[in-house]
Amino acid sequence: MSARKASVTRETKETSVSVELDIDGVGAADVNTGVGFLDHLLAQLAKHGLFDLTVRAKGDLHIDPHHTVEDVAVTLGRAIDRALGERKGIVRMAHAVVPLDESLSFVAIDISGRGYAMVDLPLSSPGVGDLPSSLIRHFVESLALEARMNVHVRLLAGLDDHHKAEATFKALARALDEATKNDPRRIGDVPSTKGVI
Repeated sequence: MSARKASVTRETKETSVSVELDIDGVGAADVNTGVGFLDHLLAQLAKHGLFDLTVRAKGDLHIDPHHTVEDVAVTLGRAIDRALGERKGIVRMAHAVVPLDESLSFVAIDISGRGYAMVDLPLSSPGVGDLPSSLIRHFVESLALEARMNVHVRLLAGLDDHHKAEATFKALARALDEATKNDPRRIGDVPSTKGVI
């Protein structure tokens, strides 16, 4: 089985982002984006998805976190896309339901080759830590588009915005881990009647 790894960089006038990803890792995260709560969510993604993830980002945080958060999502999505290659042998579709105290989040994923996101994650405060609440949805949407996968997020219960966001990223991690696993019954086969993803 070939290594499912990718290194991707993105340089713009607003940001500089590098991502190293190993789909078949152990959950090791080394993340520094300059946005503390984003770092926390990315660490959850790596830990609970069992991905090895290194992220370095420098952005125009003197303006606001938008460009940094967006470009981290874009770069990570591209890394997922590259690491999976032709997607031969993967499970492809998976879901997870994850609780965190009073919060409960559902995430379903289809690594379909078509990027799309439906995010039902109502947050009551303008931000969580140093991360504007609106950017949590935007991160998931950008990640889905660039990774070429369909992602559905639905918050089933929750009061605390930190818990809601963290439960969602843990569910995203668990669903992504399951969807990217190699199915021993499908070695070398693309999981689509089209023959390609």
